[in-house]
Amino acid sequence: MPSSSASFIRAKLPSLTGLRFIAAALVFFFHSSLIFISMNPFADRGVADGYRWLFSKAGWMGVSFFFVLSGFVLTWSARPGDTVTGFWRRRLLKIFPNHVATWALAMLLFAGAATPVRVWLPNLLLVHSWFPDPAVHLSLNAPAWSLCSELLFYLLFPFLLRPVLRIKEGALWLWAAAMVAGMLAVQLITDFLAPASPPAPGTDVTVWQFWFGYNFPPVRMFEFVLGMILARLVLAGAFPRVGIVPAAVLCLAGYAASMAVPFLYGLNLTTIAPIALLICATAHADTHGTPTVLRGRAMRWLGEVSFGFYLAQQLVLSFVRTTLMDNRTVSTPAGIGLVAVEFAGSLALGWLLLVCVERPVMRRWARSRRGTTEPAEPSATPQRLTAAS
Repeated sequence: MPSSSASFIRAKLPSLTGLRFIAAALVFFFHSSLIFISMNPFADRGVADGYRWLFSKAGWMGVSFFFVLSGFVLTWSARPGDTVTGFWRRRLLKIFPNHVATWALAMLLFAGAATPVRVWLPNLLLVHSWFPDPAVHLSLNAPAWSLCSELLFYLLFPFLLRPVLRIKEGALWLWAAAMVAGMLAVQLITDFLAPASPPAPGTDVTVWQFWFGYNFPPVRMFEFVLGMILARLVLAGAFPRVGIVPAAVLCLAGYAASMAVPFLYGLNLTTIAPIALLICATAHADTHGTPTVLRGRAMRWLGEVSFGFYLAQQLVLSFVRTTLMDNRTVSTPAGIGLVAVEFAGSLALGWLLLVCVERPVMRRWARSRRGTTEPAEPSATPQRLTAAS
């Protein structure tokens, strides 16, 4: 790592915080558009199908963004000022309290008493995405499946950081390409070597294909490690300078491509390069003090709420559509209003999780009992590191 990276490693990335909310919103609109589980509120079939089609890949793109961003931010802010156990403590405290709160709410709202222990226990422990049975890996609060992958990322990060930091600057692009090649290999294996299984509802693939190609935590490691390598590239000044707007336009192009290619290859392959470009362009803008809409007070607040919003949105959608409305559909104007109310409700519940659960827990237990000092260089050993809270 070059010596200049010391100043960058301490730089805040407020625009990336704002960008997180846009990714979480994509997941919301994807879920609210689903027809096969009656989340789509529109009675007009043409409108319902159009809404579903427009956001049919939005969830995949939002989750892929989160996985790449995790690797990027953790590497960006790593320093040898804390122990591995301290890092693990902070990351577990970051995700588990909100998860447990939404897990308990799902159990309370959606007949938790009838949910067998083989389903709710893996969900509670965030290991349910390791099970190919969709009744397990998509159980209770469905978006929590991605936390199984995040948990794996956090557990392995201390042991991945040192090898990533040792990659020679000239080889970083090769390793980034290798991560994308690994993603392609996963989908080729999924496409051609998947065992027979029933069709996955709402998709063009089988249950096993969808689980292995999308939900199985180890296969998402490629995106996380790519994010780590991207942070190295930006810190080294080796990533080409691209504006946020052109990068966003390329994200739209990648999204359009994901709707045209076969299902498995549209899960994350067509959008991974644009996502990488957008994250790096946004980080570059922040490190150079370039004004962006994303770093405004409102967007930063939304970004801080985004984790709670992400975990809350499926609960709000399911409660409104199945409990309050008994899966009834409504006129187009009423449907638009209903989606807006669901969005606002998800945002409100996400804010409550932030102020009543996440922040109090982090303030009380996340800080180390002994002071640490930030080093001059962003190097790390396998025994000492930290991450952004």
